[in-house]
Amino acid sequence: MVCDRCIKVLKTELTGENIKVLDIKLGEITADIQTKKDEQTIQKVVESNGFYIIDGENFKLVEQTKLILINLLNNLPLSTNERLSEILSKEMYHEYSKISKIFSYNEKITIEKYFIKLKIEKAKELIHNRELNFTEISQLLNYSNLTHLSNQFKTETGMSLTEYKTMEKNIRNSLDQIY
Repeated sequence: MVCDRCIKVLKTELTGENIKVLDIKLGEITADIQTKKDEQTIQKVVESNGFYIIDGENFKLVEQTKLILINLLNNLPLSTNERLSEILSKEMYHEYSKISKIFSYNEKITIEKYFIKLKIEKAKELIHNRELNFTEISQLLNYSNLTHLSNQFKTETGMSLTEYKTMEKNIRNSLDQIY
């Protein structure tokens, strides 16, 4: 689950199936499971909405990494005090080299490249809101300068910031479709 709508849909459907949801947040559901049938119902609802239940340690580590990165972008401005590797190591209680190796192996993309893609999606959101100029957006996303953001944006989207801003249609990727 990567957005509030996903959480709402799953909570509504699980409640409709008489599953007592104790807590639900990005990437995690806590429910009062009484029977094997309850487990099967949860799995059915989760999978029918395009999600899956993570049961391996490596998959849990990958999902935890994604959630931390997504949450970083939900709390702008990005911190300039710590490097991404330090933040992940501290929050996940693992060496960054282990986190990075497992993430890259499972996702076929580095953590850094994945985070750039997330930042570009956040930039699209901020551009679409039309409350900030490009320089302010680049500062919020912790780019060293506007040119750096512009170059990454062009590389990832194939268009300039201005071209994207003037488009009639908002072309954004769902966070669960970033790879």
